[in-house]
Amino acid sequence: MSFDKLNIIEPILRALEAEGYEIPTPIQEQAIPPLLLGRDVLGSAQTGTGKTAAFAIPILQHLTALNLPAKGPRPIKTLILTPTRELALQIKESFDGYGRFLKIRNAVIFGGVSQGSQTDALRAGVDVLVATPGRLLDLMDQGFIHLESLTVFVLDEADRMLDMGFIHDVKKVIAKLPAKRQTMLFSATMPPEIAELSKSILINPIRIAVVPVEMTVDAIDQKVYFVAKKNKTRLLVTLLEDPAVSSALVFSRTKHGANKIVKELTLAHVNADAIHGNKSQTARQQALGDFKAKKTRILVATDIAARGLDIDHLSHVINYDLPEVPETYIHRIGRTGRAGLEGAAISFCDVDELPLLRDIVRHIKRPIPIVRNHPHAESYPDPLSVTGIAKSPKQMSADEPREPKNFSRFDMKNKSKPQPPTEKKE
Repeated sequence: MSFDKLNIIEPILRALEAEGYEIPTPIQEQAIPPLLLGRDVLGSAQTGTGKTAAFAIPILQHLTALNLPAKGPRPIKTLILTPTRELALQIKESFDGYGRFLKIRNAVIFGGVSQGSQTDALRAGVDVLVATPGRLLDLMDQGFIHLESLTVFVLDEADRMLDMGFIHDVKKVIAKLPAKRQTMLFSATMPPEIAELSKSILINPIRIAVVPVEMTVDAIDQKVYFVAKKNKTRLLVTLLEDPAVSSALVFSRTKHGANKIVKELTLAHVNADAIHGNKSQTARQQALGDFKAKKTRILVATDIAARGLDIDHLSHVINYDLPEVPETYIHRIGRTGRAGLEGAAISFCDVDELPLLRDIVRHIKRPIPIVRNHPHAESYPDPLSVTGIAKSPKQMSADEPREPKNFSRFDMKNKSKPQPPTEKKE
């Protein structure tokens, strides 16, 4: 099924094409039609399933139908509550992308930073507000936020809200919402407290369960390289000397970082291009087209820009920067090793990223072998030793592979398959 079969308006279809989206994911295909009809939805889905587009597209279409005034303040019509700053920023950027041809005003608020720019945006008028619970309640108490005109409420990552101790703040927010509204609740898991909450806020919801992205794929050879931040590009250039890296998607945390990586690779005579939100639609489509046509060997992308990309026969995924959300790691590496083909996922880790690596290992419930024998190796503490995951002798020996100097670890014909996880019994 294509997006134009889902009764999506033309400006959003154009935006999806500009973002590189080709076909809807299962959750988008299942959620968009009932959401367009105004139904409540209870979705069991993880990050990386296309969940954000599944609720953002109907919300943008709903707001467009309201014919909001072009000038002057506008009351908040949609509230999206999410547990972390990183997720809030990702969702806001997604709304900006999908609504690029609409006149919808989006804003994001979160704690840990000055509220000045956030309150300025609120004064100007906001249609879609993405928020973390603490800052939202704070600005509501100060009188900057009023939700009387709200028509749509989205509670995203509900189980993470519970895990992070935000559930009481979430309930305080819900108590301040209009009773008449469309509500969507998304949660990767459904612990009892979240199940009870869903019953209290959803009315006759459509239930959607999407099979999660497989935690690990046997065909994907995962490795991590300890390397200082300043040496990451040097290591990348060295690894790309191996012809087995026929096509690689390199993930950068920021748009500026993606541009910098491409610039440095170009200086090293490596054919590379980047896609991110600051590039024009034409430039993004050109970069993606060249990569698919094998005219460009390396494509550097941010997570948001890479969403919806359908790339066949990708030999390598390289995490130049580790993701801040563990589920994003799974979504990234799942782009290689598809359709039964073998693939490789390589992650660079500097000293500041060790906590991120630890979280990823805990999430996937298996160690990622550490390659210590490389030209820019750093001696960092092994995060695997503090994950509570027991390692088999085979896995322990895999932590320090004996690598030949020609980096033949990229030879897919000779690589061994990852060992299955061994969980520690409590």
